[in-house]
Amino acid sequence: MTQSKGKFPVPSELETIPGTEGWERMYPYQYEFVTDDPERQKYDEETFWFYDGLHYPEPLYPFDTIWDEAWFLALSQYSHRIFSIPPVMGVDHRMKNGYVYISPVPVMDPKEVEARVPAFMERAGYYYENWNELEAKWEEKMKKTIAELEAVEIPGLPVLEEMSVVTEGIGESKGYHLLKAYDDVIDLGIRCWQYHFEFLNLGYAAYVTFMGHCQKIWPDIPLQRITQMISGIDVIMYQPDEELKNLARKAIELGLGDAIKLSPQFDKVREGLEKTDSGKEWLADFEKARYPWFHVSTGTGWYHHDRSWNDDLDVPLSSICTYADKIAAGQTIDRPLEEVRKERDRITQEYRDLIDNDEDRDAFDQLLATAKTVFPYVENHLFYVEHWFHSIFWNKIREVGAIMKEHDFIEDVEDIWLLKRSEIKDALWDLTTAWATGVKARGPKVWPKEIEWRKGVMEKFRAWSPPPALGPVPEVIQEPFTVVLWGVTNDSLANWSEVAAAGEAGNVTSFKGFAGSPGTVEGKARVCRTVKDIGQLLEGEILVAPTTSPSWAPVFVKIQACVTDVGGVMSHAAIVCREYGVPAVVGTGHATKVVKTGQMIRVNGSTGEIEIIG
Repeated sequence: MTQSKGKFPVPSELETIPGTEGWERMYPYQYEFVTDDPERQKYDEETFWFYDGLHYPEPLYPFDTIWDEAWFLALSQYSHRIFSIPPVMGVDHRMKNGYVYISPVPVMDPKEVEARVPAFMERAGYYYENWNELEAKWEEKMKKTIAELEAVEIPGLPVLEEMSVVTEGIGESKGYHLLKAYDDVIDLGIRCWQYHFEFLNLGYAAYVTFMGHCQKIWPDIPLQRITQMISGIDVIMYQPDEELKNLARKAIELGLGDAIKLSPQFDKVREGLEKTDSGKEWLADFEKARYPWFHVSTGTGWYHHDRSWNDDLDVPLSSICTYADKIAAGQTIDRPLEEVRKERDRITQEYRDLIDNDEDRDAFDQLLATAKTVFPYVENHLFYVEHWFHSIFWNKIREVGAIMKEHDFIEDVEDIWLLKRSEIKDALWDLTTAWATGVKARGPKVWPKEIEWRKGVMEKFRAWSPPPALGPVPEVIQEPFTVVLWGVTNDSLANWSEVAAAGEAGNVTSFKGFAGSPGTVEGKARVCRTVKDIGQLLEGEILVAPTTSPSWAPVFVKIQACVTDVGGVMSHAAIVCREYGVPAVVGTGHATKVVKTGQMIRVNGSTGEIEIIG
């Protein structure tokens, strides 16, 4: 659907894709934009929604919706019911054609905003004052949750239970254990996401408060300058990449530069390395690095098909070889931390010197210190949750899928993702009661046919382009997380509309996004929509992607600049590019649709402007 400049369709104007009628049953009923409830429809159509492409660059499989439901609950409860963040209660969610749309729920009454302040100051203040101690406690909770997940056993269903069930008076069957194991895995997933947001809202709130203070003193200060003051801080989210660099250094040190490039397949490389002492030494280091650091997803971790490095060792091998080649050529593979920190300190001092009163200066120092304190969590939680936990979680569900396949409920283990988690539970009850009773289950006649239809629906969803936003655009978008994380502002929405209109006319020559990381470069574009595509990136190209994830870190030593469709100044792409000193423009809305691989483009990471020059 075409949207005019600055305007977006309302939900009821979005048509169902032919051949997908009934798709709504694939998702939770509360996610629907409804037309049979006048009160709900009025709310939906008078609300501004934006497509959450930051987390979902492609349509969601029914099962994968678990994480959206988890953060729907967790983010909102911490904002509204636990910390009582004054200007915002939570984030509402809807879905159309498999794509998630969200809308922050603001506190509209200024008196209510004011009334929420005392509780927020007391509760958030306690966390800020005890941040390091509470964060250490959080880390232990997460490690315990991950260990519990790893310990869950998904049992098969025997023809006859073992004699020990009788002799030890166990009083429980493997059928019951299967049902409980599935419940345990799901419960651990939801609990993990409860922890995910324990600190996150407060982390972003600290950024936003610091940004607000800076903008009050210097109304024209670029957001990028503020974010540079919080750069150059090391976090464990960079550790998986550091492990690859160390393995590359070790390979060169042991004279194995050619041996690790014997094949792109790790199994073949391992066969060769096992024949020499130096090769065995390197393999020992490789195995040591895998746990936990290779529990890093090849994507964002939000999709079941984002397999981890441990699931596909060819992926980290490729990055190790890239780093080894650079070392052998005498090039550096280190992040330019010293330069980033020097520039950070210069900018900070430059602006601090402009403050002309002690009150503002003291507030500046205190708010900056808090923002720096919370920074590690904002990045580190990604490793524990979306990567380490999710990598194990997806494979536990695959074990459930293997049992469903064995009993003919699904034709392939990967078919399980086309079922909602509640449908899987229903199917497991069908499966276990049929097993217990010795009768034929109903599921094999129900689910394979339904799954086949859903596969066709998903294909049609993937071919659909979701509008970047729906409904009336607010006069002023000022909800802080919407701005700094998703990059949705009145200006960005206007830019998206202009680019969409120009794109239909086929004459886009320039467009804008957020200035994510400073610097200006020209180079050839390489459009990479998935981790599979980044293997084609050549030295010195400009990465154009929907978004980036931590596992893409090795590309930042190859590229000249980065451009993304989604994200604000505190998105992953913007943060990592600042740490690597790579220019970046984020939140462009349409870059992957407008730019073609091989085109020459000019990227200005200081102003957010992109120009197609050939």
